[in-house]
Amino acid sequence: MLRGTTCRVTTLNGAHDANFGGINPEPIAQNYTRSAAYLKKHPHDICLVTDGDADRVGGMDGRGNPLTTHQIICLLLHHFIVNRKGRGRVVKALTTTSMVDKMCAYYGLELVETGVGFKYICAEMLKGNVLLGFEESGGIGFPDLMPERDGIASGMMLLELLATERVSVNKLLERLEKQFGPHHYARLDTHFHWRNGLPSWSFARPSAVKTGGSPLAQVKSYDGVKFIAKNGAWLMLRGSGTEPILRIYRKRHRSRGAKIDSRRRRYYS
Repeated sequence: MLRGTTCRVTTLNGAHDANFGGINPEPIAQNYTRSAAYLKKHPHDICLVTDGDADRVGGMDGRGNPLTTHQIICLLLHHFIVNRKGRGRVVKALTTTSMVDKMCAYYGLELVETGVGFKYICAEMLKGNVLLGFEESGGIGFPDLMPERDGIASGMMLLELLATERVSVNKLLERLEKQFGPHHYARLDTHFHWRNGLPSWSFARPSAVKTGGSPLAQVKSYDGVKFIAKNGAWLMLRGSGTEPILRIYRKRHRSRGAKIDSRRRRYYS
């Protein structure tokens, strides 16, 4: 797609390999180790990452520092609103960054929150008048293209953003944080036979949940259970739909990062 342009493109892990070179083909930082080491020696402007079937997007800056899916989502939302002058409803899964909420409120866009799973986002896209639809795992859908997530199209849109604004991806993220505040996230995947039910206290005694010293403002339980504090911090428990795993999400209100002590951990900033 970039042949004939001024872009210099390097492809990593591009050979056909049913075992993906022993790397879990999921676009998250813990799977970027080899590519990150290459970028530290051979700097680029940006590194685009997809999963095995290329329907989800991840990435790194040009020196191997990981970009979270949340950051990429906010970058693309900024691009579609500010540079492409787009309008319409914005659809997100409820595990997605609350920076999206702030951006939609600032620009006067309707925000629709769905359960986890792109099928719910697709259903909203089919109703029409949707600007973008996205989920925490890196699935982003463009209604003008098709009502499905597309990692390659997402990568091309990121390149369009860089070509339009002509600044580094890190500078763009700094601008977003300056405008909408820092957002720090963590997700822990822990083995748990959640099909027996989420812990009973999560529904019966929501006041038992500590939300960073701020009073509990709202509890959402239509897909897992999500506790939201008045200051914007939140904690969520949700069982995986495909594995015996309980996912624990946390968003902190303060600027310092959340810490989770586990061998299976994922950080979202």
